[in-house]
Amino acid sequence: MLDGGCSEGAYYLAGYAVECAIKAYVAKRTREHDFPDKALIEKVYRHDPEELVRGAGLEKDLRDEMDRDKDFAVNWAIVKNWSEKSRYNASISEEDARELHASIVDPAHGVLEWLKKRW
Repeated sequence: MLDGGCSEGAYYLAGYAVECAIKAYVAKRTREHDFPDKALIEKVYRHDPEELVRGAGLEKDLRDEMDRDKDFAVNWAIVKNWSEKSRYNASISEEDARELHASIVDPAHGVLEWLKKRW
């Protein structure tokens, strides 16, 4: 992941994986040829993981999963702090990038695995 030493880029792109996964959930719920509700589009036309979860209507599922799985809750706490503005943050360390990546891809407690179950 960080072979080139670009921790801020790795961090930035890892967060977009979560964003895309949440938006894939919304897209799957949109029927072909339907014109999505404007309020829904405004809710999911964001780069904030917490706002996207709310816009997608996944808040209850997220709370339930965090109550059920404390390791997942720790991973979500890391992922929710991601921002698309991180690409401008030169202080993101390799450790930060690795921690975010691990929180996303953890096969048993990762945010991406949780989202994939909803596709």
